[in-house]
Amino acid sequence: MQAAHSTPRLHEAAREPDFIEVIGSREHNLHIDKLEVPKRQLVVFTGVSGSGKSSLAFDTLYAEGQRRYVETLSSYARQFLGQLQRPDVEHLRGLSPTIAIEQKSASNNPRSTVGTITEIYDYLRVLYARAGEQHCHQCGKPVQAQTAEQIAAEILALPAGARATLIAPLVKHRKGEFRELFDDLRARGFLRIEVDGKAIRLDEVAEGSLKLEKHQKHTIAVIIDRVPVSADNRQRLVEGVELGLRESKGELEVSVESAGKGAKKQAEAALTFSVNRACCGQSFPELSPQSFSFNSPLGMCNACNGLGTRLEVDPALVIPDASLSIRDGAIAPWASAMARGEGWTFRIAESVAKACKVNLDTPWKKLGAKKQQVVLFGMAGQKIAVAWGKEGSESHGTFGMTWEGVIPGLMRRFRDSTSDTAREQYRRFMREIACDACGGRRLRPETLSVRLAGRSIADVTTMTVREAAAHFDALTLTGARGQITEGVRREITSRLGFLLNVGLEYLTLNRGGPTLSGGEAQRIRLASQLGSELSGVMYVLDEPSIGLHQRDNGRLIATLRRLRDLGNTVLVVEHDEETVLAADHVIDFGPGAGHLGGKVIAAGTPEEIARHPESLTGAYLSGRIRIETPKARRTPKGWISVLGATEHNLKNIDVRLPLGVLTAVTGVSGAGKSSLVNGILLPALGRLLHGSLEPVGAHRAIEGLDVLDKVIAIDQKPIGRTPRSNPGTYTKAFDMIRELFAQLPDARARGWESGRFSFNVKGGRCEACHGDGVVKVEMHFLADVYVTCEVCKGKRYNEQTLSVRYKGKSIADVLDTSIDECLKLFEAVPELKRILTTLVDVGLGYVKIGQSAPTMSGGEAQRVKLSRELSKRQTGRTLYVLDEPTTGLHFEDIRKLLGVLQRLVDAGNSVVVIEHNLDVIRCADWLVDIGPEGGEGGGRVVAEGTPEQVARVEASYTGQFLAKLLR
Repeated sequence: MQAAHSTPRLHEAAREPDFIEVIGSREHNLHIDKLEVPKRQLVVFTGVSGSGKSSLAFDTLYAEGQRRYVETLSSYARQFLGQLQRPDVEHLRGLSPTIAIEQKSASNNPRSTVGTITEIYDYLRVLYARAGEQHCHQCGKPVQAQTAEQIAAEILALPAGARATLIAPLVKHRKGEFRELFDDLRARGFLRIEVDGKAIRLDEVAEGSLKLEKHQKHTIAVIIDRVPVSADNRQRLVEGVELGLRESKGELEVSVESAGKGAKKQAEAALTFSVNRACCGQSFPELSPQSFSFNSPLGMCNACNGLGTRLEVDPALVIPDASLSIRDGAIAPWASAMARGEGWTFRIAESVAKACKVNLDTPWKKLGAKKQQVVLFGMAGQKIAVAWGKEGSESHGTFGMTWEGVIPGLMRRFRDSTSDTAREQYRRFMREIACDACGGRRLRPETLSVRLAGRSIADVTTMTVREAAAHFDALTLTGARGQITEGVRREITSRLGFLLNVGLEYLTLNRGGPTLSGGEAQRIRLASQLGSELSGVMYVLDEPSIGLHQRDNGRLIATLRRLRDLGNTVLVVEHDEETVLAADHVIDFGPGAGHLGGKVIAAGTPEEIARHPESLTGAYLSGRIRIETPKARRTPKGWISVLGATEHNLKNIDVRLPLGVLTAVTGVSGAGKSSLVNGILLPALGRLLHGSLEPVGAHRAIEGLDVLDKVIAIDQKPIGRTPRSNPGTYTKAFDMIRELFAQLPDARARGWESGRFSFNVKGGRCEACHGDGVVKVEMHFLADVYVTCEVCKGKRYNEQTLSVRYKGKSIADVLDTSIDECLKLFEAVPELKRILTTLVDVGLGYVKIGQSAPTMSGGEAQRVKLSRELSKRQTGRTLYVLDEPTTGLHFEDIRKLLGVLQRLVDAGNSVVVIEHNLDVIRCADWLVDIGPEGGEGGGRVVAEGTPEQVARVEASYTGQFLAKLLR
């Protein structure tokens, strides 16, 4: 008998490692010799801004995971993707497939909505197509089926002498050449077809004169017969209808020509019939998911093409100041011409005034409604005489023109202009309004008349996530409809549940993708990943708590833990204290930012980090260092009162905002904070103080603005969208640096001026990359790829320009220098030193002065903007408005930011911040808490006063958390 032998336990040898091992990581500012990141755990990367968290999480671990995935593809696929650059790391072991969920907008497409992003709307379309009940949009009755005899009877009821062309639709909006279809029709004796609305003989197709574009969508129909409408032709008509319905599987189009003058015929609108649905003389086609798509011609509203909005000239933007006369510029599009007192527009204004007896020097508000109407909307059918040339000269003359009015004229020029610049100028006087035809619902009437449980698909998309979840929980479908749609309803319910889990219950399903904040977009993507239920994946998230109130943090943390419990590794770059404390493992980077960071200071459980003597994060977690609550609150020096605010979900509220203090507007996500501050207050101040034409949100009045002379909004939008934008150019520091280089002996000897040191103009820049430092490679249907310029090696300048040096540094070296080092380098230049000092004061000393704007986070961009305003001379009558300035900031960075904000207030200015961070909230002088819930459940003032006063209001969620912190 053969001796037994043991089988090697290969599964143990090949078992997945418990750690991701990182050896020799040098990407950006990283200096990591060896690091073990535990797998299948919730791991938080924390540390001061710029310390290297994202460099490891995104630029090393995620980037290498993506690169390895691309290498597994075929050589054919890789030629389209290009060669991804390997991160600067010696060795990575134990890497899992990676998915990044970053802070970027969900979509910039105006057709994108929360429903389409989460695919909930796709399932809704299927649900309504298969279980919806069609109603007539004219009478509201359920749609009844038609027989061939009924269709023929309707055709025979047409006026005598008319001719009916029977057309059977075969293909609707599909790609292809359809040669086999044409051959089959010809073989069966048909003579004519319609292709994309054009009638064609089938023998022409046989001769090869028709060749359809394979990759374009086409609509094809076969022409059955052309029959004179009369009782004698009844049998022929019935047979033609039956044949058409048989060919098209139940649909028939009838083109009617009525008798015109002489031998001419006048075509009327085509009629549509179906054996399935008909009412009020109109037939309805078979429902399909495309029938409910606002991106498809089958479902979209024809008036707005599925956008739900249309552009309209706003009289309030055309007449921004009604106290002015026309000559003084009351009509904004005419203002410059009236100021010059000459030109074509000026002559038209004079002619209109003469014909309509309008005094150009009378204030607009005193002209009277009729005269205002004539100027703005014209005179129907009446001509005015417009003069040209000097009176008495040979070139003088007049001609008659119909006066169309200022507003119709602007609309016409906007539609007809082919110049983007001109269209943008006209766009300044326009605003988006809901489409009149569909009421902003994007879909055609036939689609909106389909109902399920008494609601149309548009009714469902106007619900919040919370309301929609309750609606589908209560929805009961029986019989065949219940069986057919069971899986669809389950998908909709689960996706709504995931959105609830990440704190987005206040969003409506029709909320536009471009209007979502970075935090909201990130949590939507997080919810979609929960739905996929993948296992063994490494998720990398960038501050998912951004924009989330403390009340909802627990749900977000539960979501992250659920991802972990599915067997995934969850890496989170985060500063939020509650998220850090909830982690299984924390890796703290530091000790500083930029070249002073890039090292792992501490790694372990949150408790171990809190005890670590060298960890700045641990010092804040343990309370060894803390942001102190002010001992006294400032007294307001005045008030701004917003009265009757009804913008979005605001419930006709009156809000007081104090002046001369630091005010925080708080509340849960979606409560109405941005609607109040960014939607009403900022645009109103912009109009009053800076002549802005931005529309102001709905309100009754605003009082107390006269004490301000300037308003500055500091948001998180990028400081530039091209590699040419950077902190140096944005703050004007680079202009001074170029002037300094132009004064150096080497530059003066060659006659160079400051323009020589600009990478935006010819002369000193590298012409191979036009001063970008990178070359864009177009990838056709993929995103463009940027590669380092091979000529200048990314330095942007030519060799001659780089030969001029200041304290041993070329202009390219300066751009690659941190702001901290620049401050030392240009210590002797007072004006430049002042700008650089403000950048350091807001915590950006680690950033390179020439860092490309697109690579900067929203928080960094916001602080660059803040520093530029700080470097300007203060008037003491400025209102600063900041939207979540703590985004991306560590505890230590928040302490620095608060010092800057307090400095602004101490100079006599007023500061209003929209904020969730409790450290900022408790350091404010005054709070306005809006809520209590998000969406329709919010929009009210829950509490106002000092932090101590708000903390005593039990109905305030902010007050509840604040009370614990103040104790």
